[in-house]
Amino acid sequence: MTEYSILAPVVPLRAEQLLPYAALVQWSAARRLWQGQATVSDPHQMFTAAAVAGFRVPVGTGVTLMPLRHPLEAALQAKSLAVTTGHPVVAGFGPGARVFQSSVLGRPYASPLQATREYATIVKKLVSGEVVNLAGEYFHCENGLPSLPSPPVEVGIGVLRPRMAELAGEIADVAITWLTPASYLRDTLMPALRAGAAKAGRPVPRVVAIVPLALSGEGRDGLTLALTSNMGHISLPHYVDMLRRSGIPIDPEDPLSGARALIKGDAFLFGDPATVAEGLDGFRAAGADEIVLNVSGVCRQYGAKTSLLELETVLTEVTR
Repeated sequence: MTEYSILAPVVPLRAEQLLPYAALVQWSAARRLWQGQATVSDPHQMFTAAAVAGFRVPVGTGVTLMPLRHPLEAALQAKSLAVTTGHPVVAGFGPGARVFQSSVLGRPYASPLQATREYATIVKKLVSGEVVNLAGEYFHCENGLPSLPSPPVEVGIGVLRPRMAELAGEIADVAITWLTPASYLRDTLMPALRAGAAKAGRPVPRVVAIVPLALSGEGRDGLTLALTSNMGHISLPHYVDMLRRSGIPIDPEDPLSGARALIKGDAFLFGDPATVAEGLDGFRAAGADEIVLNVSGVCRQYGAKTSLLELETVLTEVTR
């Protein structure tokens, strides 16, 4: 059965900004609270602060960027979060854009696939209690973490294109998509995930689809909401390539036409509750095991209170 979760639509400057969304997970049908990567605040620290405040819920990061921390530190952060919250954690990772890699490392990964393989392998072994002895092309680790009872940590890989999906099928617990239309998940990513899993002789990993959306209503402009939600992503080459592969023509020089294309191509869902729920059901049919509601555009345009009401409305509609 497909589960529904929520993405915190705000990058919190203070932990109390995250608490209403953690509370929503506590009392609603939402399975998990997610945060993405930001340079304003660290998601691990914000999740920990929410737990200390009494809002202990299952959490996920979708996705943190590999250049920011060694995989041993990443494993320690994820394991610590599982202990602090008392709930399972999905620790999602990705290499990030090439320009970001260069800004942190001095040069981009020559092979993001190999770097991701090494990184996820190290983290997965460490959170499973294994001692790692890996001297890779990009990452080196000869270490382990102390044995400590805790809920499980699932290691996820951010997946946009087929080769990364195949890698996730080989080694990850979870494949995490962002801004991918349901048709692209069904026709392109799922076959690659299955191929990778078959190659490794293991089950297909769980699929988490993070889906941007907004409800229509009086005075609401879908183009503005789509653009506000996804402006940063549709300017990045790897997202542009993924969207073009899915049949959505994106021109980074013309963001307004890009927003229009996102809505037309069902990468951004916009409509009344029933219409949005129907669009979300397309992700379930495509193979998503967990669908994460992303109303960041609504939050930026109308504020936290409206975004909470939006999430509650959609959750009620999809879990009837």
